[in-house]
Amino acid sequence: MNKKALIILADGFEEIEAVCVIDILRRALIHTTVCGMDKIIITGSHNIKIQADKILSEFNQDFDVLILPGGSAGANNLAKSKLVSQFIKKAHHDNKIIAAICASPAVVLAPLGILNLKKATCYPGMENSFPATTEFRKDSVVVDDELITSRGPATAIEFALKIAGQLTNENMAEDLRKKLLA
Repeated sequence: MNKKALIILADGFEEIEAVCVIDILRRALIHTTVCGMDKIIITGSHNIKIQADKILSEFNQDFDVLILPGGSAGANNLAKSKLVSQFIKKAHHDNKIIAAICASPAVVLAPLGILNLKKATCYPGMENSFPATTEFRKDSVVVDDELITSRGPATAIEFALKIAGQLTNENMAEDLRKKLLA
């Protein structure tokens, strides 16, 4: 059965974190849908425009992982969206994998209680927004049950490979790692 990923982009997203994850998951043959939070053309934090597959409000498929790239402005825009919050809460309730990188663990997930009693990481300095019940780790990628978090742009390949490994198997992820020279 093909695994499915949903990645949500909002204006101000960190381009490396988004495109790297999309690329690696598609190389792993994971059906990856890119949804713009509220529009089809989304502008990243470095003024790179990405065309989404659809607008989030039009997405009505099942998925195995929900992915939230960072970028300070992008994470703040995701956090302001009631629809994004609904998707996150439903994914959490349904025990789906939730993967967030950079600012998104602290800005998007922490206020929703997703990090409570979990180990997690984020962009340096943003861990101050974690609840007291979250165990902050400095690792590049931290996995705790259905939660995958990562630090930032330079850790995006490792983050994407970890997601791919969780959805497929570690052998597939290791094969991709070798092909990418990572």
